[in-house]
Amino acid sequence: MARMSCDLRFLLIPAAFMFIYIQMRLFQTQSQYADRLGSAIESENHCTSQMRGLIDEVSIKQSQIVALQDMKNRQDQELVQLKDLIHTFEKKGIAKLIEAGQMPVAAVVIMACSRADYLARTVKSVLTYQSPVASKYPLFISQDGSNQAVKSKALSYNQLTYMQHLDFEPVITERPGELIAYYKIARHYKWALDQLFYKHKFSRVIILEDDMEIAPDFFDYFEAAANLMDRDKTIMAASSWNDNGQKQFVHDPYALYRSDFFPGLGWMLKRSTWDELSPKWPKAYPYTYALKENHKGRQFIRPEVCRTYNFGEHGSSLGQFFSQYLEPIKLNDVKVDWKAKDLGYLTEGNYTKYFSGLVRQARPIQGADLVLKVQNIKSDVRIWYKDQAEFERIAGEFGIFEEWKDGVPRTAYKGVVVFRIQTTRRVFLVGPDSVMQLGIRNS
Repeated sequence: MARMSCDLRFLLIPAAFMFIYIQMRLFQTQSQYADRLGSAIESENHCTSQMRGLIDEVSIKQSQIVALQDMKNRQDQELVQLKDLIHTFEKKGIAKLIEAGQMPVAAVVIMACSRADYLARTVKSVLTYQSPVASKYPLFISQDGSNQAVKSKALSYNQLTYMQHLDFEPVITERPGELIAYYKIARHYKWALDQLFYKHKFSRVIILEDDMEIAPDFFDYFEAAANLMDRDKTIMAASSWNDNGQKQFVHDPYALYRSDFFPGLGWMLKRSTWDELSPKWPKAYPYTYALKENHKGRQFIRPEVCRTYNFGEHGSSLGQFFSQYLEPIKLNDVKVDWKAKDLGYLTEGNYTKYFSGLVRQARPIQGADLVLKVQNIKSDVRIWYKDQAEFERIAGEFGIFEEWKDGVPRTAYKGVVVFRIQTTRRVFLVGPDSVMQLGIRNS
């Protein structure tokens, strides 16, 4: 019995070694399978990565194809535009006009976008007075965008040339809440002025908008202004507009002023000035930019009585100021003989002396109830303001524009704002800058 038990123990030893060997082989086999499985997973991940790279590359190629297709569509539209332009040039004979050596005073461009009814009213007004002097003032419409009603209306006139600005670049505003329209307007202005000054070689351009009517002496006024601008390089531009040109604040259709504030709304620019402005043209707010650029001591010419009337209640500015400031504007109805007028007093060397003399002759008043005091005085008056806040308070009492831009009140010349009251008498609002620049004291 003891011998059998001993034999069994000896048999267990080989069995144990065999069990250990089998376990080791199983472990080795499992390790090999694990390595193969890891390699397979790694290969699968590599393939997935390659597949994603190929998908991304395909997406990029598709985006490039779409961009190229957009570019082709844009070029096709520009080609149509160019053909339309060539056709209208041939039809209206502008090329013959230039070849014949007749030098226009200025090209006139009406900036349009999407208001066909407004455009028709503007063109009707312009043609009324442009037709007799068409050789001096070639007429253009520049449309921003592809509104078909505006394009059809523009092409229906034989007396003018149509241009179309097609802009496919997305607009990115610089500040939250800004209107995209002001960025589009700036792009359109630069494109149109580049076309007229550099492609068509005009020496001057008069810029109108599609919500304006013009006065009977509009073109004679600008011809006189062109001669004045040729004589005086300190005049940056000439405008047909007075921000304080409401019926109750104007009287004399012959009166012109220099201003440090850019009026816009029907204005004329020379090519030499555009050479300076074009490379630095802003992304938005071109009127504000033009105001900033008069830092070299230049001013703008403006009339007392407006030569344009803005009827655009609905537009990019969303009707801002319309009922209070635009609707009551007085449009000049007197046919002034500008050729008989000596405008030498408006040149830089003469105007400061002329204007400061007018201000000095005005009777100084101060204190409360300024409007009542002015109404009881039968001569021109001058009122001193010490800062912007006081100017805004006084302007509000009289009902004129209170707004400043870049430190300049609307219509101001060297800090002085002038307007009429009770028909003929002038009111001069005189600021602290006037002391040094005009030598006017606060009496």
